Amino acid sequence: MLLIGMFDSPFVRRVAISMKLLDIKFEHANWSVGKDFDKIRQYNPLGRVPTLVLDDGEALIESAAILDYLDEIAGEGRCLLPRVGAARRQSLRIMAIASGAAEKGVSLVYEKAFRPPEKRHQPWVDRCSSQVHGAFVELERLCAQRRGEWLIGNSLTQADITLTCVSVFLRDTMQLNESNAPYASLWAHVQRCELLAVFNETYVPFFVPSN
Repeated sequence: MLLIGMFDSPFVRRVAISMKLLDIKFEHANWSVGKDFDKIRQYNPLGRVPTLVLDDGEALIESAAILDYLDEIAGEGRCLLPRVGAARRQSLRIMAIASGAAEKGVSLVYEKAFRPPEKRHQPWVDRCSSQVHGAFVELERLCAQRRGEWLIGNSLTQADITLTCVSVFLRDTMQLNESNAPYASLWAHVQRCELLAVFNETYVPFFVPSN
């Protein structure tokens, strides 16, 4: 399989971590949606990442769909997202909150990268920032409830992976830290995951362009 996309994307990174945890071998095309846009469009008409090209040439083009496929081939007992019941709903809720925050973070990156300062719409910037912090407040509450345990059940799940990848992305892009984002339980949970080798070997800091 071929995983297309750079690991500074939380969506690409969560796929890579999942594949490593599930012992699914893959090649990595470290392609940028900027300079490698045309190459990516050979597999994904949107030119977006992650894109996972299967051995038979089929291309999966959205991280949630890719993760669902990975769990399908991993099988019951190894999948990273609970298959049914309250645990599945809770996992999906955490993932939705984290992914939504990441999307707002991407909007802020684009605002800074592509608009000159005099044309940035500050109310929109403020709204996106407030949505990110709103998500962090809820994720902090959930992490505090677990008190050092995994978010769902007794083992690492996709909820932990997604929360960590998104939090690290937002930490890098928005320069969040304990001084301006004092979410102690959230950062402690992120650090617990980031100490695992599979997280460490897929970490690439996000570079925010300036103009």
